Amino acid sequence: MSDQVILQAIDVVKHFGGGDGWLTRAPVVQAVDGLSFDVMRGETFAIVGESGCGKSTLARLLMRLLSQTSGDVLFEGRQISSVEGEELRKLRRDMQFIFQDPFSSLNPRMTVGKLVGEPLEVHAPELSARERRSKVATLLRQVGLRQEHADRYPHEFSGGQRQRVGIARALASGPKLIIGDEPVSALDVSVQAQVINLLGDISRELGLTLVIIAHDLGVIRHMSDRVAVMYLGRIVEIGSTEDVFTDPKHPYTQALLAAIPSMDGKRTDHSATVKGEMPSPSDPPSGCRFHTRCPYAQDRCRSETPHLSPGARRSHQVACHFSETLERPASLVAPKPRSETVEARFALYRAATEGGTVKHLKNPNQHQQTERT
Repeated sequence: MSDQVILQAIDVVKHFGGGDGWLTRAPVVQAVDGLSFDVMRGETFAIVGESGCGKSTLARLLMRLLSQTSGDVLFEGRQISSVEGEELRKLRRDMQFIFQDPFSSLNPRMTVGKLVGEPLEVHAPELSARERRSKVATLLRQVGLRQEHADRYPHEFSGGQRQRVGIARALASGPKLIIGDEPVSALDVSVQAQVINLLGDISRELGLTLVIIAHDLGVIRHMSDRVAVMYLGRIVEIGSTEDVFTDPKHPYTQALLAAIPSMDGKRTDHSATVKGEMPSPSDPPSGCRFHTRCPYAQDRCRSETPHLSPGARRSHQVACHFSETLERPASLVAPKPRSETVEARFALYRAATEGGTVKHLKNPNQHQQTERT
């Protein structure tokens, strides 16, 4: 495995059920069924799909909160499924998790200072109580909270503030990889943007690798480098964010993008939207699992399982028999170019995040007088 690959999944399978019940045998739920992908060091890798497609199960498998039925998960080239005891504790120092609901993931009987300091007690026992308090204060400031917040309890904070506490707790051990399971879906839209920007800033500052589970494609496009699209336990498309959003190859990916609300409200073409319900993971369709909802399905789709294969760009892989011949839906035509003022705003944002000296414009209409440094 390349030194640039920090996390690797190899034919990972997770099935639930199948035990003998009182009268009948329980059905086998195929939550994750043969997933393989690499996560590169320092990147933000997103996994998207409908509710019930297996995203959260996959996140817990990658974190070893669940054990896989078969397959391998490697962290920095090391198989983690057999790690136990002290070795597992050391592994937890390098791999941390951000949960979807910040309130249920924080002990209501503990102050924020105790919650954030607990990982330090486990992974840095050599620190004195004073040093630990100082580290907690630094972590709180790093996520946009104040030092005095350490003496408060989780119920005294808003949802966004609680998620910041969860992020500070995840950062306490100095991890190399953070996995976030829908880290902003429980927050208000305005707060989501703040937390997303916070994660992006911390990732760049500390050189962290992020794996983000989400169903909000707007969030994913803003913060990720690469995207994997899941459907019913399998990956149907994987590639760079730019490739997946501007040139989606799989009908399911096209349907997800077509479902994004239009800002002008004028979209009338619904030919690419998904119709019907996702089949049960305990009884998935044969062949391509999406064929029961795909408008382009043919006999081959019902009998032969498609596998991820590279397109014109080897980094963009699609699991569809006819991905190269399908017409792109009219609703997914390339968006109109942004205005000069909007482009100037994006240029200033990029300059700020990449180390430029220009942080903002007092008057956006004066963008022609401002140069990026």
